[in-house]
Amino acid sequence: MGATAKKSRGIFDPMLMKAAFIDSFRKLDPRSLWRNPVMLAVEAGSIITTINFIYNLVAGRGEPAWFTGMVSAWLWLTVIFATFAESLAEGRGKARAEAMRKTRSEVMAKKLKKPELDSEYELIPSPHLRKGDCILVEAHDLIASDGEVIAGAALVNEAAITGESAPVVRESGGDRSAVTGGTEVIASSIVVRITADPGETFLDRMISLVEGAKRRKTPNEVALEVLLGALTVVFFLVVLNLSPLSIYSVQAMGQGQPVTLVALVALFVCLIPTTIAALLPAIGIAGMDRLFQRNVIALSGRAIEAAGDVNVLLLDKTGTITLGNREAVAFIPVSGYAERDVAEAALMASLTDETPEGRSVVVLAKQKFNLRFTELPKEAQTIPFSAETRISGIDINGSAYRKGAADAIAHYIQAKGGPLPKDLDIQVTAISKSGGTPLVVTNNAEIIGVIHLKDILKGGIQERFLQLRSMGIRTVMITGDNPLTAAAIAAEAQVDDFLAQAKPEDKLRLIRENQQQGYMVAMTGDGTNDAPALAQADVAVAMNTGTQPAREAANIIDLDSNPTKLLDIVEIGKQILMTRGTLTTFSISNDVAKYFAIIPAAFTPIHPQLQILNIMHLASPHSGILSAVIFNAVIIPLLIPLSLKGTRYRPMPAERLLIYNLLIYGVGGLLAPFIGIKLIDVLINAVI
Repeated sequence: MGATAKKSRGIFDPMLMKAAFIDSFRKLDPRSLWRNPVMLAVEAGSIITTINFIYNLVAGRGEPAWFTGMVSAWLWLTVIFATFAESLAEGRGKARAEAMRKTRSEVMAKKLKKPELDSEYELIPSPHLRKGDCILVEAHDLIASDGEVIAGAALVNEAAITGESAPVVRESGGDRSAVTGGTEVIASSIVVRITADPGETFLDRMISLVEGAKRRKTPNEVALEVLLGALTVVFFLVVLNLSPLSIYSVQAMGQGQPVTLVALVALFVCLIPTTIAALLPAIGIAGMDRLFQRNVIALSGRAIEAAGDVNVLLLDKTGTITLGNREAVAFIPVSGYAERDVAEAALMASLTDETPEGRSVVVLAKQKFNLRFTELPKEAQTIPFSAETRISGIDINGSAYRKGAADAIAHYIQAKGGPLPKDLDIQVTAISKSGGTPLVVTNNAEIIGVIHLKDILKGGIQERFLQLRSMGIRTVMITGDNPLTAAAIAAEAQVDDFLAQAKPEDKLRLIRENQQQGYMVAMTGDGTNDAPALAQADVAVAMNTGTQPAREAANIIDLDSNPTKLLDIVEIGKQILMTRGTLTTFSISNDVAKYFAIIPAAFTPIHPQLQILNIMHLASPHSGILSAVIFNAVIIPLLIPLSLKGTRYRPMPAERLLIYNLLIYGVGGLLAPFIGIKLIDVLINAVI
């Protein structure tokens, strides 16, 4: 899939064009076309004019057969151009879906009897796996289905999903535990708990989404369709009343002929907003496809459009703004202890800590002092980290080693009756002000020193935040760190605000407060503790490296796990809204010129004074009507590239944007038909 996403086919790729052309005829089925009432009305008009053409040929009466035949043919082409635009947009997604299907293969899974690395297993086909099963995945094995790592750590090649060749680490006990079916373990072994039944995997969902099979219309799209439908009904009633009016006028004036059925159908089709109705489905589908080209999967079109209106962006710090793996960079002693003493206590407190931070402590102790511990005695007791205590460690050989947040350790020591070193607060504050995270280390009831953990910002994060600010989006960093650490990282990353020591309920409350003030809120995150906030946010972007709960709560998945990708999402959301608006403006402006083409042609024989409206000086009523019908059809394929690529987004105030669109697409939509219809009229009269 990644290769497909990177090497995107052009809009007019010959294979896509051929498939779209064939599919466009299938979509002429009224059972398929009813979802687009405007084009269904055009198809009904095409049928009426075709019957009239056949009658003229057989009976030899009525209007010239060439005229009714040409009008009928171009009305059919109008419908076909509309279905072709939709088919072309869908075809690009179907091509990518087919590429993804090739990456998915049925593999034999090693289903474990117990969720342990050394447990016995049996080989079963991957479709037989069910949610909750545990499998062993060893080096060079394909991961059989979506799941989360519950034991071990391994390098995983996710090129089949992200297109990136560099392997990533997937491990238990952190926010990088989620794995995707179809990816390959290239080193070490892991135990994976399956989180999806067959047919419900992430890859299955992606395939159905890019194919458009489950694409739902967005509220803006539905509202626009209601408007188009209402205009169609109004113009139908107007045209319906023109026939008896023309008959009455002929009888009263004693001259001319009543307006023909073909002329009325042509007038109806040219008056209704066929251009935007023809391109509307393609605009939404193409928007999701443009996101997919950027390795972002939108689980709903609603989320993309909401992104276009986002005012506030909340970002989880760890794994979103920072790389996610804080590293131990220094051991800082207090109370007269030596640096080696801190390293020894930190090593002991981290022996059973499987987090990246815990392992970095072990690595630093080995690098600086060549400290290592080969085997734990059976009586050793592990104290796991918990969100409530914020402390972890080990009881071994009569000593209790602990490490944790400064305030948590302070309460721990005070509860044991131990003293707090006078220089502890100085060291903790210094680390926090520098943007690091201090972890205080103890042995029994004595504080030995502090571990300096350093967060590493993702590359280019500051520049992207500046771009978001220029688009009027306020960025807020959310972190569990203390306020000093949070302030330092926020300043380095150049976010607008931050929320420190945030618990899941704090994130949820912040989102609701902003929403109550009328803001559209977007959030990016990757951890299980982000899931409630992601579910509440208007736009929820989950990192693909994140946990399964985070991905399930989100409505957009970033396969590259780059939080600044929201800038692309916002731009595409705005592009979709602007493209609909500009094409609607263009389509409605077109109608003004068509009035001056068809109304004089249809009614001048009855009311000669209407000839003054023939400002384009069209040669004859027949050529005037036919020219308008041809222009009405031809403009649709000419605008397909714009509907698929979207209008270019320019950061500017809403008032300036409205004026810009009115000048470009309003005035342009008004002038283009006058020029186009006149040229077509000249060509028709040169040929006939």
